[in-house]
Amino acid sequence: MAAGLWLAAFARDGVDRWIDATVLPSLSPAISQEVVDRNGVLLRAYTVDDGRWRLGVDGGQVDPFFIALLLDYEDKRFYQHHGVDPVALLRAVGQAVWNGRVVSGGSTLTMQVARLLEGSGTGRVAGKLRQIRLAFALERHLTKDQILQLYLLLSPYGGNVEGVRAASLAYFAKEPRRLTVAEAALLVAIPQSPETRRPDRSALAQVARNLVLDRALRDGLIDADQVRAAEGEAVPTARATFPALAPHLSDRVVAEAPQVSRHVTTLDKGLQTALEKLADLAVQGLGDRMQVAIVVADHGTGEVLASVGSAQYTGGERLGFVDMTRALRSPGSTLKPLIYGLAFDEGLAHPETLIDDRPTDFNGYRPQNFDRMFRGEVRVRDALQMSLNIPVVALTDALGPAKLLQAMDRAQMKTALPVGQPGLAVALGGIGVTLEDMVQLYAAIARGGVVRPLTHRFGPPLADGQRVMTRVAAWQVGDILAGLAPPPGAPSNRLAYKTGTSYGHRDAWALGFDGKHVIGVWMGRADGTPVPGAFGADLAAPLLFEAFARLKPALAPQPPPPADTLMLANAQLPQPLRHFRSRDAAFAADAEAPEVAFPPDGAEVELLPEGLMVQVSGGTAPFTWLANGAPILGAQQDTTAMLPALGRGFITLSVIDAEGRSARTRVRLR
Repeated sequence: MAAGLWLAAFARDGVDRWIDATVLPSLSPAISQEVVDRNGVLLRAYTVDDGRWRLGVDGGQVDPFFIALLLDYEDKRFYQHHGVDPVALLRAVGQAVWNGRVVSGGSTLTMQVARLLEGSGTGRVAGKLRQIRLAFALERHLTKDQILQLYLLLSPYGGNVEGVRAASLAYFAKEPRRLTVAEAALLVAIPQSPETRRPDRSALAQVARNLVLDRALRDGLIDADQVRAAEGEAVPTARATFPALAPHLSDRVVAEAPQVSRHVTTLDKGLQTALEKLADLAVQGLGDRMQVAIVVADHGTGEVLASVGSAQYTGGERLGFVDMTRALRSPGSTLKPLIYGLAFDEGLAHPETLIDDRPTDFNGYRPQNFDRMFRGEVRVRDALQMSLNIPVVALTDALGPAKLLQAMDRAQMKTALPVGQPGLAVALGGIGVTLEDMVQLYAAIARGGVVRPLTHRFGPPLADGQRVMTRVAAWQVGDILAGLAPPPGAPSNRLAYKTGTSYGHRDAWALGFDGKHVIGVWMGRADGTPVPGAFGADLAAPLLFEAFARLKPALAPQPPPPADTLMLANAQLPQPLRHFRSRDAAFAADAEAPEVAFPPDGAEVELLPEGLMVQVSGGTAPFTWLANGAPILGAQQDTTAMLPALGRGFITLSVIDAEGRSARTRVRLR
């Protein structure tokens, strides 16, 4: 019988050769899409279209002992035969005749791969012939290692589990790189009869495993002590769940590139796991609708290290399926650091400048502080740390809301504005932003004012974007935020952070950075309804510090100030910077106000070796000149001056006269 099968197969083999080129390509099996972290560790996997777990695998991902055990038990001459082993077939026929029943099938691993690919059943002559023909075709087109890899991918393990990687994750909750002797033997045994031997359904799994161990002992792969230890190891009785970390980000990367089977992200599995647990703890006791989102990034590279879109990735009242890292929400006071940085750059203020916190009417807009109290005259530093509303609206009024929106555009932030022209309410959160974009903004401040887009795909770093604020202004903002007192119970450190609460208590925010990392936290309800009594300082800030505590190292030192940073007390500042003057006072267009006569606004000017020649007309001497908000030349009686130590590129020049009146021009130096 064996000889007949052998001759018939060879006769049909020649006929089959001409269809190999069209048949074999159609037999490539679909594999599960998987998302891995920066070290290649599995975060999340998806079933193929028919609902099966079939994870890509190669020999390097599997314990070598498993391979040795598999070949010893299933196909000792795998690397010698050409798809069919006549010795095994003859032995199988002889055993069947002698015992009156089938004892062994005689199929090689190549024939088993052929059966799995084309779906023919076991037994029956017609099925065997098809398997033999396809086995010969596989051997012609593929290497032995490629055929073995197909077996490792397709071998059935019961239910919807296929392949050794999926089986190892399902039954042992680990990758198959390192298996115990008992685990390897079980994975060899199951595919022979996957439904009757699957360990979560049948006690026969242990019997089959021990048969593999006995064969390995007989053939010298293991010794008696190893057999005893392996037989004493319990067989798993339930399937483990497949990894499902970073579900929102995983869904996104798969949707971005559905044709890719393996997505390598910048996430760190350990940190992601820790922060998902932290998010679950954060919403406990806060009602069934409370949600949280956390984003962690390396602000030097822009790489996202952890992204928690919600606590509990489910439906229900919590709406956990909504990715709150990308939802447009009101930022509350968390935009204030950007406004202060822009004001520093424009020469409107310095951290030690005094500014009024008094009831003010801005053309019908009358903002109040959150506590409805006023502090009178305060330092700009204190105004930002106390998150006072009147001073920041006054600065926005002087800058113009459009300048704030332009800065957000340079930071590559997606925004949603109410209908109509942007007003001063933008300064207090009257705009929609995402947590991801706020983290990107704070990352830009942390890295000296230049934005680098956040990325979640592992690879070469993205190029820097535009400058949002000068290096000096960015450091000044960070220095102010680092002086903010930590939440009660949190460790005192140099973490620069800011909290925010949106109108109606709908959103609670906390964003912060150290010398290496930036973290953003949002808390609220995914449906946008108010959370009575929710404040960023109470809810989000403690969570921010908890998130930093899970980093390694927990805190990186802040950089020193740039050399050209003006570190002066208020009394030592140039006269115009000692007190903030409103837009009407600072930029009043009267006949006595100064004007920059040279260089004109928008000009491109050649930078001389000794600096830049500037000229002012009008105004009252002495004059103070500023570059990007930093005073560089003061007490000038002459209307013409040479500004030293300026770099090439775009620069904003300001001149302030003895009466505090000022003029500005923006030019490009080449």
